[in-house]
Amino acid sequence: MERKNVTVSTISNMKANGESIVMITAYDVAMARNVDEAGVDMILVGDSLGNVIMGYQSTLPVTVEDMIHHTQCVMRANPKAMVIADMPFMSYQASIEDGIRNAGRIMKETGCAGVKLEGGVSVAPLVKRLVEAGIPVVAHIGLTPQSVNAFGGFKVQGKTVEAAQQMIEDAKTLEEAGAFACVLECVPAALAKKVTENCKVMATIGIGAGSDCDGQVLVCNDLLGVSNGFTPKFVKKYANLHDITVNAVKEYINDCKGRTFPAAEHTFKLDDSVLEKLY
Repeated sequence: MERKNVTVSTISNMKANGESIVMITAYDVAMARNVDEAGVDMILVGDSLGNVIMGYQSTLPVTVEDMIHHTQCVMRANPKAMVIADMPFMSYQASIEDGIRNAGRIMKETGCAGVKLEGGVSVAPLVKRLVEAGIPVVAHIGLTPQSVNAFGGFKVQGKTVEAAQQMIEDAKTLEEAGAFACVLECVPAALAKKVTENCKVMATIGIGAGSDCDGQVLVCNDLLGVSNGFTPKFVKKYANLHDITVNAVKEYINDCKGRTFPAAEHTFKLDDSVLEKLY
């Protein structure tokens, strides 16, 4: 049976039926094809590309143009998975009008299925306007990387009574505003469960938020072990592509140095009759 395109309705039905939602980041056509072939439900073109792809220390320098470029790359994979693009820092914080304009531009120029933005009660009016404009929205609360400077670093969120209650209120308000899903990042598992139980239609997607969320998301490079640098506690490595890649390149270098590559099977032939006429 041919796999159908994942839509907002698909995600809503998955939540209603208690079926876990699987999201993964991808930033280019090759990775998008791979994860889509594997069968993920949602692909997030995250502004984490600032760290993962562009080498920044945070997501803050990422621009709307960067997001459009990489989302276009992912969309060229023609995935069945639902593709969501992050709205980068300061593309929506200044005004609702900025948010609508930039979200609309991202949707129009990439063909993605929706946008993701960070924040709770404060961004609910924008979420409502976006949904009214026909733009599906994934919210993002807990540790929101665009606010890392305000948080004083990457820290688990919602650990006090006040902060935990505010997170529940944020989720309820975002649901009322029309967000169909919400990422919960670096949230204690028990609180994430409570938030999820309070959301009747908005699906929660956890990253470092325990197993009781409606779904999970991880950065592709993290779960594949592309690098051997810092790995967050909440990441499970399903492969070690760093060692595989380094060892493969070392073998290639050795073959080149020893002139065993390219071998005969990797080269093209020239007819002797042509070769004889050359001078």
